[in-house]
Amino acid sequence: MPAGQIPYAVILALFMLVACKGEESQAGQPRAPNIVIIFIDDMGYEDIEPFGASGIETPNLNRMAAEGMRFTDFAVPSSVCSASRAALLTGCYNRRVSISGALGPRASHGLHADEVTLAEICKQKGYATACFGKWHLGHHPKFLPLQQGFDEYYGLPYSNDMWPFHPDYVDFPEGTAKRKKGYPNLPIIAGNRVIDSEVSGSDQEQLTTRYTERAVEFIAENRERPFFLYVPHSMVHVPLFVSDKFRGKSQRGLFGDVVMELDWSVGEIIGAIDRHDLTEETLVIFTSDNGPWLSYGDHAGGAGVFREGKGTQFEGGVREPTIMRWPGMIPAGSECGELAASIDLLPTIAAMIGADLPGHKIDGKDIRPLMFGQENALSPHVAFYGYYAGGQLQTVRDRRWKLHLPHSYRSLTASGGGTGGKPNAYQQLEIELSLFDLQNDPGESQNLADKNRDVVERLLMHAERARQDLGDTLSKREGAGRRPHGELAPGDERLVW
Repeated sequence: MPAGQIPYAVILALFMLVACKGEESQAGQPRAPNIVIIFIDDMGYEDIEPFGASGIETPNLNRMAAEGMRFTDFAVPSSVCSASRAALLTGCYNRRVSISGALGPRASHGLHADEVTLAEICKQKGYATACFGKWHLGHHPKFLPLQQGFDEYYGLPYSNDMWPFHPDYVDFPEGTAKRKKGYPNLPIIAGNRVIDSEVSGSDQEQLTTRYTERAVEFIAENRERPFFLYVPHSMVHVPLFVSDKFRGKSQRGLFGDVVMELDWSVGEIIGAIDRHDLTEETLVIFTSDNGPWLSYGDHAGGAGVFREGKGTQFEGGVREPTIMRWPGMIPAGSECGELAASIDLLPTIAAMIGADLPGHKIDGKDIRPLMFGQENALSPHVAFYGYYAGGQLQTVRDRRWKLHLPHSYRSLTASGGGTGGKPNAYQQLEIELSLFDLQNDPGESQNLADKNRDVVERLLMHAERARQDLGDTLSKREGAGRRPHGELAPGDERLVW
């Protein structure tokens, strides 16, 4: 048996012991495990030391990996912000819940009230719930976190570049940057109300710190009851901002400084868990919404060996650096190379805490055998087909193979990414029907479609099932399994700032 591996039967027995450990609730039921999800914005696969970063020190993530499991094939269904967050919180392909792209400050829609979020799953079992960070699933009150199962919320309603000063802020001192037409001021929201209607650059420098402080306070306040804490950081999305305590600390310039501050945040959260003697009762998950925004060059991360980045369905856009820590349950210093995904967290957590799954269809699978190191455990995904862009199904994959359907995609020109916070332009390229062996060619460089027609036909069959279920704009199908997003109705309150 490999070092650090524990038989799955033993893990299940330990799980029952942990579930019964500690304070009982007022109803006399055993305490369920706490859940913490730290969700980074636009982090590339190779942006932290446990996944190969250089010039950026991430000691807390190193510790988290040493005490937990690295997932090296962890996927998100979309390489864009809102769509990826909808998938994480609902356990569904974003196409199923009709959230695509990145919702802007003029959007009048958001996640539908009938969708069941991770917070609502946890509320079934009496959890305290909080979201501190970037929401991006609708900014009007009916769409905000408090209406989606969270008890507390503090943060930005959408991305920090949806701000009248980006990208020109980097060229001007505080207070003198030119305003960009069409963008209102960027607000900070607490609960359902704007508490800062005009976020400044100085405010953005404190975002990571403020989210972290609130997370630490929440842990302290709820240490006697189970809690679900969701920390979707605004960084490393451009424009990059860092507090004085980490400015100039890395060898990778501002980008590295920002990553180091995020690592500090992880350390503060884990430190609070340990300080309150909750270590063996808390699952901590660290991952990202999509890959790096490569056009920003030295203000963006990197995807390592993987092709392309944010905004594409290549692995550089959808494979995320992921670590899970739960001492006594997840084998220390372990690695999982099986396909797992953000949509799997909802059904997995529901199974852990004994909560009911939603009554409607979800797409995620229970990945406890992978998390707990079951010997010979395989990915539960026969096919993973949530990879839509612009309503078009673009890729389908299984544990080994990935099929790209013909589509256009953005790629950097030969000049590469920009410098100093200014992006370089992308060019549009086309890919033909292409099959890649991700086990032997993770960079998706060798098209093996002609040599593996049986694999192509099998994945094309799954693609057709996807089109029937989720639709496809190219083939002009709506999809029988899609559900609507939420819309503002006459009389609904609108966020005003």
